[in-house]
Amino acid sequence: MNDLAGKHIVLGLTGGIACYKAAELCRALVKEGATVQVVMTEAAAQFITPVTMQALSNRPVYGSQWDAREPNNMAHINLSRDADAILIAPCSADFLSKLLHGGADDLLSLMCLARPIDTVPLLVAPAMNREMWAHPATQRNLAQLRADGTTILGVGNGDQACGETGDGRMLEPQELLEDVIAFFQPKLLAGQQVLVTAGPTFEAIDPVRGITNHSSGKMGFAVARAAQEAGAQVTLVAGPVSLPTPRGVRRIDVQSATDMLAACVDAAPTATIFVACAAVADWRPAQASEQKIKKDGSGQTPTLTFLENPDILATLAQSPRARDGSLFCVGFAAESHDLLAHATDKRIRKSVPLLVGNIGPATFGKDDNALLLIDAHGTLELPHNTKLTLGRQLIAEIAKRLP
Repeated sequence: MNDLAGKHIVLGLTGGIACYKAAELCRALVKEGATVQVVMTEAAAQFITPVTMQALSNRPVYGSQWDAREPNNMAHINLSRDADAILIAPCSADFLSKLLHGGADDLLSLMCLARPIDTVPLLVAPAMNREMWAHPATQRNLAQLRADGTTILGVGNGDQACGETGDGRMLEPQELLEDVIAFFQPKLLAGQQVLVTAGPTFEAIDPVRGITNHSSGKMGFAVARAAQEAGAQVTLVAGPVSLPTPRGVRRIDVQSATDMLAACVDAAPTATIFVACAAVADWRPAQASEQKIKKDGSGQTPTLTFLENPDILATLAQSPRARDGSLFCVGFAAESHDLLAHATDKRIRKSVPLLVGNIGPATFGKDDNALLLIDAHGTLELPHNTKLTLGRQLIAEIAKRLP
């Protein structure tokens, strides 16, 4: 299911070279299921044509408050009333100032001023030169717009069309798409601090070999994204995986189980929810060789001695904050068989209020999964779906169980 199915977005374009990104953004919004009505300022039409935006949105583009296509000649009223949100991308420094002061000398500014504030949210994606972005006047405008209820989507850092480098670039279309999707998700964890582990760990045997597993980290990353979408501040402790960090999530990269434990213990004092999604190695070599272990032609294999790794979930679940209810702990069990029995036993042994079970070999590396939730009251099956959808469902179930 598309995340924006049924949503109607008014996409406003103001003058700036970042208008070229608005074409891809429009296309992405439509592909995600939204209907998109484009409204352009006169300056925006200097950078990209209305014909392009009409072709991508499959709707006529509006640019004048005197547009005769509206029978009542009130496009600024009509266009906003059916919108689920107005998104200005790019939003120039000039248009930020116009929004702040209630300027209304073109269709787009008129529409923003005339929108029903309580039902039609305004999201802006600024785009400007780094000096314009850093100017105190711009920062004052942004602060007041936030106070007035406008959602500021932030800016990127990098090369700018003027040849300079710094803050002020409009975010990339995919980043803006994720921000818009997150905006519409229920804020079930607003005010919560969520700590998530994801991926495998790597236990070194020598500089080139080690013990690991097939976990891709996709489920843990999906849970982290879902928690951020739900309004939480999220810290993601990730084993060695090559996945992009979810928008708005703080990421800590680790290698071994002991590294992951140290990162979790360090982050736990401020966390209110801990989701142990990582597939942590149970053992590690007692002594890792400083040099690559070579074959000597004798046919003899090296002897390895193993030590049991620390139990990250049990460590946090038995902490004073978990015992007094201020840290809600969720465990994961990746099993190969007898899922219910093994997951139930693990929940009791680890003393966690919620345990999430899945069949590891059936899901490692894939984009979909099926989950079994186990708590003191019984079980709940989350049927086969994308990992992001399951992550959102899991976050909803966690929110129901918070003290």
